[in-house]
Amino acid sequence: MNHLTIKNDSGLLALALRLVVGWTYFSAFWRRTVLAPKLDPEFAGYIGKKFNHFLPNALGIKPLIEYLVEHPDILWINMLAFTIIEGLVGLSLMLGAFTRLMSIGIIGLALGILLGSGWIGTTCLDEWQIGVLGIAAGFVLFLTGSGKYSMDGYWLQKQYPFTQKKYFAWLGSGSIPIKTSIFPKVVLISSLVILGITLGTNHIFHGGLWGKLHNKSVKPKLEISQGKINENKLSFQVYRTEGVDVYGSWLIKVEVFDAENKEVIAYHQEDLAQLESHQIENKYVSKIEPGKHSLVIPLGAKATLSFKNEQFKHLSKGNYKLKLTDISGASWSHQLEKS
Repeated sequence: MNHLTIKNDSGLLALALRLVVGWTYFSAFWRRTVLAPKLDPEFAGYIGKKFNHFLPNALGIKPLIEYLVEHPDILWINMLAFTIIEGLVGLSLMLGAFTRLMSIGIIGLALGILLGSGWIGTTCLDEWQIGVLGIAAGFVLFLTGSGKYSMDGYWLQKQYPFTQKKYFAWLGSGSIPIKTSIFPKVVLISSLVILGITLGTNHIFHGGLWGKLHNKSVKPKLEISQGKINENKLSFQVYRTEGVDVYGSWLIKVEVFDAENKEVIAYHQEDLAQLESHQIENKYVSKIEPGKHSLVIPLGAKATLSFKNEQFKHLSKGNYKLKLTDISGASWSHQLEKS
């Protein structure tokens, strides 16, 4: 029979952890539904755009993220479901209802955050810390369950029939049904696995174990591909893969150079700020759009840009260089071919 002893009740000792971890996940639901309309695709802070920010350097789940941001309707359904799950898991954990089941949910949610956005964080490796600490906290709460001041504890005290079922010890609280002889080994092995995930992702995302530290959230980086000049049209694909997630990259110049590195045509920030919608073919929910003084490229955005100009017709066939310049002074080049 399940029972709780107050003095050395590990579930009671983990109360602060349970409440705080529960709130961190429930607050995501609260922010998106009550404090701001973050589930509205037309809202500037739409959670789907934040999800799009994860894409460039996600680990293992990049194909899933890319599929979702390519299909806005499916993305919205998943963001809604994700938000509801976070709310239910967080609230249930704070209440101490089916604590072990909710702790498994916490581990799953934290792992998703870690793999998707563990590379993001301008100062303190923010998302990586949230992910690894969430996994570790979820595991500890699975071991402890809830004690006094929880729904599980109340149900156990009242000896409701379902608390006497074997599944409740695995999904709720009470004495965890693992043999005493192997319990320390389970804890040790699981803890070492979590430590391995922590060290591995720390190094993959940030170079945290050896070599040179790196932070992909500090400076913008653009990847250019599929560049070509055909008749009177220049087209190329640009993809923002690094930099601060809450700010765009401000493109202020597009230049084309010949084989002798002589500029043959240039578009300045006034031109880029006036690009029309048919010149920008966006692929994801985060969109490249003209701003007041430049072309704004959010993190994770990918689009094909096209420029028509009669001057392109007069260029001789051969190789050219495309150069994009950000307002920060950073620039990126790509080889073109005039066919």
